[in-house]
Amino acid sequence: MSITARVDDYLNAQDILFNTVQHTHSNSSVGSAIAAQIPPMNIAKAVVLEDHEGRHLMAVLPADRKINLHKLEDSLDLTLHLVTEQKLYDMFKDCEQGAVPAVGQAYNMNAIYDEELGRLKDIYLEAGDHETLIHLNREQFDKLMINTMHSNFSSEELH
Repeated sequence: MSITARVDDYLNAQDILFNTVQHTHSNSSVGSAIAAQIPPMNIAKAVVLEDHEGRHLMAVLPADRKINLHKLEDSLDLTLHLVTEQKLYDMFKDCEQGAVPAVGQAYNMNAIYDEELGRLKDIYLEAGDHETLIHLNREQFDKLMINTMHSNFSSEELH
């Protein structure tokens, strides 16, 4: 499948330079990192949330971290919950299940990214399937996220 047409079109329309990295099939963003031999902290995963009025927000954070919903809610002064898997599948019909690209703008969705991603030289995003990653350097990631909110809302995964 590789990169979805919608994400490819959006990145090209925004003049964002990127390349793709192929890897063996994986079922998670951490699995993609392992398969592509990339540190999990460099994979930006997407978590789609919803407020009480049904508005959606894509939270983008490193794959090796978990979302701290209380921190995020406090920073936005909102009450949020995870979108159901079925709703997620309906929203991202052009993607394989569970391979949501961290490009909320391409799906007309507000986004917020975790400040941990702002410290990285290279960032990789799911491309819409379980075998392709989009690689952005720091400058291109900043360009992609230029009008996107950011906050410190993740915490370390407990192993």
